[in-house]
This record gives sequence, C-alpha cells and structure tokens, in this order.
Amino acid sequence: MPMLSVNGTELHYEDSEGPGEPILFSHGLLWSSRLFDPQVDALRGRYRCIAYDHRGQGRSAVPEVNAIDMETLYLDTVGLIEKLGARPCHFVGLSMGGFIGMRIAARRPELLRSLCLLETSPDPEPLVNVPRYMLLNFIARLAGLRPVVDPVMRIMFGRTFLTDPNREEERSLWKARLLENRRDIWRAVNGVIRRNTVAHEVPNIRVPTLVVVGEEDVATVPAKAERLHQLIPGSRLVRLPRAGHSSSVEEPSLVNAALGSFLESLSHTPVSPRAGLG
Repeated sequence: MPMLSVNGTELHYEDSEGPGEPILFSHGLLWSSRLFDPQVDALRGRYRCIAYDHRGQGRSAVPEVNAIDMETLYLDTVGLIEKLGARPCHFVGLSMGGFIGMRIAARRPELLRSLCLLETSPDPEPLVNVPRYMLLNFIARLAGLRPVVDPVMRIMFGRTFLTDPNREEERSLWKARLLENRRDIWRAVNGVIRRNTVAHEVPNIRVPTLVVVGEEDVATVPAKAERLHQLIPGSRLVRLPRAGHSSSVEEPSLVNAALGSFLESLSHTPVSPRAGLG
C-alpha cells in the first residue's frame, strides 16, 4: 500500500508510472481514489496516472482535528505533486477534489498543465444545504453511515443511476463503499461544509480548464458549473446527460470521452515556461 509523508501526514496514493504526462486524480467527499478507476483504466496506457486519498479519507491518515479544511488539503496536494516529481500535471478533481484544484491553479499555476473540474463550485456550501448536511454528519458521527446511507446515495448519484434496474449491482457496490468509511469521516465532512469561497481567485486561473457537470447533479447543480465556466477565462463547459454528482462512475464513457478529447487538444500545445519556475 504506497504511502507518502506529505505536510505532516501520510497519504495513500497509486501511481501507474510510465513516461507519459502525469495526471493527478483528486476524489470527492466520502470516496477514495476508486472514484476514478474508469478514467485511470482508460488513460494509463498514454499517461502517468496518479490517484490519491485525501487526509482523513480512504486509506490516508486521519488527523485529530474538528474539521479538515481545504487549505490543508491544498497544501497536502501541492506537496504530493512535488514529492512525486509530477509537475506540471493535468489535474482532475471531482467536487472536493475540484475545490483543491481551483486553489492550485490560481495560486501555483506552474504545477499544472491543465485543470479538469467535475461537479464542483468555487462557492461555499449553499446555506439551504447546511442544516441537513450537519444533521446527517451528526448522525454518522454517532452511529456510522448506515443510518444515513440512503439519503447520502440520493445526494451522490443522479436519478438515472439510482433507478436503472440494470445497475443494481453497481449501486450495491457504491453503497458498500460508502459504508466502508470510518466513523471519523465527520472531520472531512465538516471541512467541506465550512469551506470558504474561492470565487474571487478563480478568475486568475490561466491554465487550460475543462468544466464538467452532470445534468442530474443535485449536490452541485448545473447552474454552479455555468457560473464557474463564466468565471474562468477561456474554460470549456461540458454537460453530461444522465449523470449526477458522481459522474466519473455514473457515466464513465462520457467522462472519458470529454477528458480524452480535452487532453488530446493539449497534446500539441507547448508547456508554458512558467511550468519550470517556483
């Protein structure tokens, strides 16, 4: 189980290695690097694919704090990129992973070759969501995720995935993965609920950026992606039918096609000289 000491913690990561340009995959809340298995499988022959677990999630170490804040996760990821010699990388972040990717692109652009933001927003958690999410987190802290797994599934996945009779086995797999979360996952959830806005920073992003959103995402609705697209100069926006908040596994072929096309469009674009600085 590869672990890397970064920023005072131990992060679990998986690295396909190889000579291709590096892609770093940064998962969403309550998941792990498994969220990007379909993308890693599709791209590992041409790229060096690195997927990691955030501190407090998956197989990474858990800090004894009340909330694992986004600034700490940002510094963790910067350290990971630098220690693995993966600069500049293509960064793919879903939801919470996108919160981190936006910070890196705005503040440390020399670390990135490009940015792909899936199901994410630069804004703080909408106030209308906070009481419900805090209640679910409180129950999970006391009793684990089993009592709240069904409402969490309805947040994490779109209507099509949840109702398709042919995908019962997949639903069972992802429900089981939710239930694998340790009870101390509440620390990571608090960090997401309490996150600060970076809307004032994202207009400074200049690396090539792709914004992807599922039409059925109820956690980060398509209007949020439209706003993000408008804030980041020159960004591209792709809306995916039938996908919810976990589009990488709900509609993997569509995500793979959008990501593959985006990466291919950059293959003949020279790396910015800024990539060698800092």
